[in-house]
Amino acid sequence: MQTLLQLKRGELKGAAYLELSEGLDHFPEEIFGLSETLETLDLSFNKLTALPADFGRLKKLKFFFCSGNLFSTLPEVLADCPLLDIAGFKSNRIETVPERSLNPNLRWLILTNNKISALPSAIGKCARLQKLMLAGNQLKELPAELKNCQNLSLLRISANRLPTLPQWLLSMPKLSWLAISGNLFNKKPDVLPPAFINWGELEINQLLGEGASGMIYKAIGKSAEKEVAVKVFKGAVTSDGYPEDEMNAYIAAGSHAGLAKLIGQIHAHPEGKTGLVMELIPSHFFNLGMPPTLDTCTRDVFKENFSLSLQKVLKIAATIASLAAQLHDNGITHSDLYAHNILIDEDGNTLFSDFGAASFYDKTDLKTAHAFERLEVSAYGYLLDDLLSLCSEKGNENALKKITGLKNECLASDISSRPGFEYLVAEFTKLLTSG
Repeated sequence: MQTLLQLKRGELKGAAYLELSEGLDHFPEEIFGLSETLETLDLSFNKLTALPADFGRLKKLKFFFCSGNLFSTLPEVLADCPLLDIAGFKSNRIETVPERSLNPNLRWLILTNNKISALPSAIGKCARLQKLMLAGNQLKELPAELKNCQNLSLLRISANRLPTLPQWLLSMPKLSWLAISGNLFNKKPDVLPPAFINWGELEINQLLGEGASGMIYKAIGKSAEKEVAVKVFKGAVTSDGYPEDEMNAYIAAGSHAGLAKLIGQIHAHPEGKTGLVMELIPSHFFNLGMPPTLDTCTRDVFKENFSLSLQKVLKIAATIASLAAQLHDNGITHSDLYAHNILIDEDGNTLFSDFGAASFYDKTDLKTAHAFERLEVSAYGYLLDDLLSLCSEKGNENALKKITGLKNECLASDISSRPGFEYLVAEFTKLLTSG
């Protein structure tokens, strides 16, 4: 992170990236000295309430992050930056989104955890929009013009006040990751909670990782003297929704070889927090992919020179299809089916994780249920595309041709024509057994 003093001294001349977080309550004019080179500007975690009227002088700005500030209105001057690709205003106090503030060039817009009750129809002019993060607001409806955003692939509308789910959402051709939990139309399922495990019975050893919804620790259950994983939810709305919905979805998912076994939920946490206790994933498992970058937006990235044998590709694809089929059989859409949420080992054994965006839908509404599954099938199609790009074997042309054909079926623009997960399970089982 750079400093305002460095900027004022001219030490950052020619910089393409600038990050300032110093409790700023006004936009530093010195930033305009970088207008010929600045592409990424991060002013998150300051006290800003407005941007200057001539903000558009930053003609080369592509990525602008202003999360954790005090904006009450999304600034209209965002429209004056011709190359603006990503705008992030998470966790401000935004109530109003003016028509003009929605730069039509935007590909990724982050408005998570604000106080927005309505979006303007101008959102439909954002033809490049691929990723729209709206969880944790007060939305009572979505503008019908949003369906004009035909490139929209990921949409987070969890934890809002939508009374109904717009049916046109379920026919958008590229929508693959849709999170909807925590709205008025959601019916919370009756989930039988697992056994309670007192916090005092857990000996926390080390932090294993942190996600949007919580912290994951390695611990020992004192009574059984067994190492376990403990996820403690942060208790606030995340970019994907409410932690309570994540917990309920994991419980309702049931037992599957592709899931870390659920042992129980924590009880009597000293700060009143909730969480889950799970079997510890063996240390030799590793993430299949890495999350999307600013440039790839909705597509995962992978380590350089990483490759998979055809047999591993088939095992991963079969396991994820089987687990997804079970989830949808229980009326659950995972909504975050990505390689970066998949763990594998050197033999291709596969575990799926992170239910932060998972949502329940009404299985008795057959039309809606069919559409939700086909949206997730699209995400699975992108996973197959990734797996094919990683496959190091080119000899078995028949198998590769078959997988390519299945991928294309999953990504069909006509949602109703996409296959279901049961069909995909059957096809990959055949490929595994024939190989």
